[in-house]
Amino acid sequence: MLVAERHQKIIEQIVDKRIVKVAELSQLFSVTEETIRRDLEKLEKQGYLTRSHGGAVLNEKKEQDDIPFEQREITNIDAKKRLARIALRYVKPADTIILDASSTAWYMAQIIPDVPLTVITNSLKVVAELSKKKNIDVICTGGTLLSRSASFVGPLAIKALEKYYVNKAFISCKGMHLERGFTESNEQQALVKQKMLETSEQTFMLLDDSKVGVQAFSVLSELNMADYLIVNAPLPNAIITELNEEHQDLDVIID
Repeated sequence: MLVAERHQKIIEQIVDKRIVKVAELSQLFSVTEETIRRDLEKLEKQGYLTRSHGGAVLNEKKEQDDIPFEQREITNIDAKKRLARIALRYVKPADTIILDASSTAWYMAQIIPDVPLTVITNSLKVVAELSKKKNIDVICTGGTLLSRSASFVGPLAIKALEKYYVNKAFISCKGMHLERGFTESNEQQALVKQKMLETSEQTFMLLDDSKVGVQAFSVLSELNMADYLIVNAPLPNAIITELNEEHQDLDVIID
């Protein structure tokens, strides 16, 4: 496992549990406790956590910020590429679509065939990827650049989205909770994605299974605001039952 990937998984652990122990992380990642202490020291300097005796606690303020794209793109790679492949089945020539600034959308942009499409995005990475494909018209929202996520947010990004209606939007987020809906770690990203949902005729939420049951900081939308939920692995029976009973408008796509 790469160091950056281990750091990302430590962040995921502490966001989920709010507190982590050196001994538990050492066992989880099969590295020495001294290695984990160095990891925690580095993550503390980056503001993700505060070290305590024998472990660390979550920096609640940092949870609101974006995880750097470079870390997201190496996290759960196989799951995200699978999501991208499934989502691509629903993209047809002449479609107008939205891709958000998620790493999953970036993987999707990599494999979209060079056919007539119009793509609106707030992602620099998606723009760069699609610029290689001459038959795809790309519209970038502009706005305030968040360098950590290589994305545009803010009033200008939202205003740009208000000028268009699209067939389909493909959006990821930090968590899906049965009671609290879809959530994001960053409020500005949540506001942009809310507008993406409103702008699209059909909406596809793309979530790897690590995000199911997770509640992040900022509310994005209720579950029924999306038409389809694309996941990379079967969901627990309890969640499927709840979705069937309480959220019939949300269709789950696994394969």
